Amino acid sequence: MKDQLHRTLHLHKTPKRIVSLVPSQTELLIDLGLKDSIVGVTKFCVHPKQLRKEKAVVGGTKQVHLDKIRELQPDIILCNKEENTKDMIPELEQIAPVHISDIYSIEDSLELIDMYGNLFDAPEKAKNIIKDIKAKLTDFKVFVSDRKKLKVVYFIWKNPYMVAANQTFINEMLSMNHFENSYQDESRYPEITLSEFKEKQPDLILLSSEPYPFKAIDIDEFNTVCPDAKIKIVDGEAFSWYGSRLLKAFDYFKALQKSL
Repeated sequence: MKDQLHRTLHLHKTPKRIVSLVPSQTELLIDLGLKDSIVGVTKFCVHPKQLRKEKAVVGGTKQVHLDKIRELQPDIILCNKEENTKDMIPELEQIAPVHISDIYSIEDSLELIDMYGNLFDAPEKAKNIIKDIKAKLTDFKVFVSDRKKLKVVYFIWKNPYMVAANQTFINEMLSMNHFENSYQDESRYPEITLSEFKEKQPDLILLSSEPYPFKAIDIDEFNTVCPDAKIKIVDGEAFSWYGSRLLKAFDYFKALQKSL
């Protein structure tokens, strides 16, 4: 089979021992009923909360303990092009086949769910998740169709300040909400200064709860720079976690829209 980078994986049977190095993909495995097959996770795999107490924690998403992963004797290791590093892959491939996801859109997310359903022999559960996500997406598109478009800046980091631009899953979620990304003409996660940001004159400033945990105290600083903009701390998981998290994301987006 091939992963989302079109790399060929040579698997002779259904993988039964899984190491997942991506939090949102770990959550997807749980919702596919594959909890018993997971042997290793990252310290950021926080859903469900008790999972890190039950499974081996092998490091973070950028740095892992190869010796710990090797000891787990996994049949497969799950990675993501953005969340993990390119340098990790050759080392991980010496331990087990590595499946890499590459997510920019809802369609990419649905493709990954289908891939996992086939890869881990859970096709019906995958189909049901995909069906439910599509239904929620259709409903949300109707809900948001008459909403006024707002110019938005979405902050993911502080010191230095970084925002979500084009070619990101977050940008797809912003567009889905009828938000016009003020950094649409840039790619990935550019570093910016507050003086540059002020010139964008956004209607709405979104401060993500992750990866940088923006707090209420940060709102004051942005208020000083852009006093006319509305500022919201938002659930970073809703905007950046793909997979089965989409089952909850659209309900969150409805509540967010109603609060504006």
